[in-house]
Amino acid sequence: MNRAMDGDQVSISRRVLDAFRLDPTLMMLLFILSAFGLLILFSASGSNMDLLFRQLTRLGIASVLMIIVANVSLRLLKKLSLGFYLAGVLMLIAVIAFGEVGKGAQRWLDLGFLRFQPSEFMKLAMPMMVASYLSSKVLPVGWKDLLVSAGLVLVPVLLIAKQPDLGTSILVASAGFFVLFLAGVRWKIFMILGILVSLMAPLLWKFALHDYQRGRILTMLNPENDPLGSGYHIIQSKIAIGSGGVYGKGWLNGTQSQLDFLPERSTDFIFSVFGEEFGLFGAILLVFLYLLIIYRGLYIAAVSEDTYGRLLAGALSLTFFVYLFVNTGMVTGLLPVVGVPLPLVSYGGTSMVTLMVGFGMIMAIGSAKRFLR
Repeated sequence: MNRAMDGDQVSISRRVLDAFRLDPTLMMLLFILSAFGLLILFSASGSNMDLLFRQLTRLGIASVLMIIVANVSLRLLKKLSLGFYLAGVLMLIAVIAFGEVGKGAQRWLDLGFLRFQPSEFMKLAMPMMVASYLSSKVLPVGWKDLLVSAGLVLVPVLLIAKQPDLGTSILVASAGFFVLFLAGVRWKIFMILGILVSLMAPLLWKFALHDYQRGRILTMLNPENDPLGSGYHIIQSKIAIGSGGVYGKGWLNGTQSQLDFLPERSTDFIFSVFGEEFGLFGAILLVFLYLLIIYRGLYIAAVSEDTYGRLLAGALSLTFFVYLFVNTGMVTGLLPVVGVPLPLVSYGGTSMVTLMVGFGMIMAIGSAKRFLR
């Protein structure tokens, strides 16, 4: 009898999710990851309940937006692509003209009742636009369509880099790259572009990067050169992860984080807190959870019969991987510190909303196929 009741409850839950056009597997994985995030954030913040409740509120808002977007038709998403892209570009121009300055960067627009980063908006609007443009073309794309698509990507990337915000510009550029990759751009073209970028690297180093960005790259190569200055973050982060060993010190027992040795432990370096408290075993499980989410997103993209949906879902899923790759590489000293959060775990609202809305788009694409049944 209990088994029958459990089966009925599962069936009801499945019908509710289907009614809201939500993917049960993706929803479950996102719920588990968010729960892990709240758990480790509580520890990283020094058991700060106020901060935890603020994060929980933001998670609730982001989840509601995800459900709303999941119920938008694929046709409407495609129609909105151009408008969203143009609005995003205009907002990025507005940021350069009269945006608010914070921590040495001009990234924010303050409308009085709302303060936000338009660059976060472009993480969604730009791949939507490129996917919309290429969905009506013959694939794989030729040089003409490639150049147009590259222009659509470069405009927001350069405007974001101007703020400056290297981390977000990398994520936006990655989203555009993945749309082109999934559209079937030949490897020969990517190789040519890679060679050109490599040849331009000295010029980019001298004229495109700011002094602090060049400093971050040099710090990554040798953080011990300035252990109490620019190298402090990376050194403390590696100490925290290394001291966790295989199984970790236990929840709330991390010395580097609890004794305030680790900077930015609730935001960019929260993976270091996780590594110290849950060890290598816990870190592997967390990364595996991320990979399951990415796999599910790619599966939804693969079964989509619509070119626009396939390109957009695939690009959003792979961009989620870039979040993970850059953050974990950053805190382990393999990549420069560029301010990319650990998705759905780091404290913050704007990035969480962007990510959850993106997953709402992926679910909308999946429900158009009705493969859930």
